[in-house]
Amino acid sequence: MDASLSGHLADGGHQLKQRVYYEDTDFSGFVYHARYLHFFERGRTDYIRLLGVSQGALHAKTDPADAVAFVVRRMEIDFRSPARMDDVLTITTRPADVRGARMQLEQSISRDGEVLATALVTVAVINGLGRARRLPEALMQRFVGAAETPAAGIE
Repeated sequence: MDASLSGHLADGGHQLKQRVYYEDTDFSGFVYHARYLHFFERGRTDYIRLLGVSQGALHAKTDPADAVAFVVRRMEIDFRSPARMDDVLTITTRPADVRGARMQLEQSISRDGEVLATALVTVAVINGLGRARRLPEALMQRFVGAAETPAAGIE
């Protein structure tokens, strides 16, 4: 795995750099609003990857009842300022609350320190049958441990 493509752990969470491409914009040259969902998803996925969690392995359990998958249950987005083609964005993801069968994550997208959009995301944990299940304890500890570790100790 080339971790350099996955951003880095920092400030009790994760940061990922992404460039805005032509395909991310609409006719005005601004990032199309639905594309922010893609940027937020990449941030969450790479955060989980850098915590040492293989989502593919979690999904591939022999017994579907033992599988673990994450699904977005709720998302609140606040669009503050538009991103434009060729901007380099920083997607930040931090756990706000991790327990039981759900996680709440705070995410932001910024450009040169200016916050362009924020999201509060509730992620449900389900098994391979689509039923709610508790987050395995070892996995919960990775999220909680990352959230409690100061920035200087994670990079």
